[in-house]
Amino acid sequence: MTLVEAVNDGLNTAMHEDDRVVVLGEDVGVNGGVFRATDGLYDAYGEERVIDTPLAEAGIIGTAMGMALYGLRPVPEIQFLDFIYPGFDQIVNEVAKIRYRSGGQYTAPMVIRTPYGGGIRGGHYHSQSSEAYFAHTPGLKIVIPSTPTDTKGLLLASIQDEDPVMFLEPKRVYRAVKEDVEEGYYETEIGEARIAREGDDVTVIAYGAMLHVALQAAQTAEEEGVSVEVIDMRTLVPFDKDTLEASVKKTGRAVLVQEAPRTGGFMGEISAFLHERLILNLEAPIQRVTGLDTPFPYTLEEEYLPTPTRVLDAVDEVLSY
Repeated sequence: MTLVEAVNDGLNTAMHEDDRVVVLGEDVGVNGGVFRATDGLYDAYGEERVIDTPLAEAGIIGTAMGMALYGLRPVPEIQFLDFIYPGFDQIVNEVAKIRYRSGGQYTAPMVIRTPYGGGIRGGHYHSQSSEAYFAHTPGLKIVIPSTPTDTKGLLLASIQDEDPVMFLEPKRVYRAVKEDVEEGYYETEIGEARIAREGDDVTVIAYGAMLHVALQAAQTAEEEGVSVEVIDMRTLVPFDKDTLEASVKKTGRAVLVQEAPRTGGFMGEISAFLHERLILNLEAPIQRVTGLDTPFPYTLEEEYLPTPTRVLDAVDEVLSY
C-alpha cells in the first residue's frame, strides 16, 4: 500500500469494526476526498457515516466535537492543514480543554485528519507545517506518521484513544512510499518512536516526510564511512523521551530535521529537552535543519525544504566540532 491507501484502509477497518466511527469533511463522501483518502467509504457505509459538509472548518470541528461528546468516534478531515485556522478556536479552546474543564466527566475522542507540508508545489496556502501551534496546546495529541504501516496502525490507535488527536499526514509521500501493510486490525502505540536505522556516530531525528530525507542522508553518509542512527518520532505529543535520550546518549551528537520554519518549530523543544538531559554526554552542539522563516514559496520550494545535502552538512558540522 501507499501511505494514502493505508489511510483509506485504516478508516475502512475502523468503520467496519466499530459503528461509532463516522467520517466528515469537505468532499469526503461522493468524491472520496481531494486526495482520495476516503474513496469508497461512502458507498460502503452510507451518507449517515460518511458526511459531506459545507466549506466551514469551524463547523466541521464543532460538529465532530458534539458527536464525540455524545458517544461517537468522529474522524473529521480538513482538506489541507492550511485551511484549519477557521476551526482553530474550536480545537484549542473547546476540543482540547473539555476533559480538564469538565473535571474528567467528558472527553472528546476524535481524530482530526489533515494533510500537511510541502513537496507538491502547492504554494503557501497548501504547504504549511504548523504542527507546533497545536503541540503548544495541552489536551491534544499530535501524531505524524511517515510510513504506510505506521499510518494505519497509528490511525486505528488514534480513533480508539479517549483524547482528541491531531493526525497530520505528509502529503509529499502520500504516493511516494509503498510497502506491505498488515491486513485487518492492528494498532501502533501512540507515544513510541521508531529506530528507522541504527548507527553509532550521530543521531538524526525526524518525522513525517523528513524521515525519508534523513534516511537518504544516512545512506550517503554510510558510503562515506559515517554511521548515522535515524529516529522516526511518529508522535510529537507525547514524544518518546526514552528512545531519543538513549540514542543521543549513545552517539553523543544530534541533528534535528523539520520542514516547518525554524523559529518556534517543534524541534526547538526537542533540542531543549536533549540539552537539559544530556549536556554532559554531548560531543557537539545540536544542529537543526529546518524550513525557512518565510511564507512557503511556490517556485523556490526546493530551496525552502530540507534536503539530504543540508542534513549531511549538519552531520559534518557535529562530527567536526
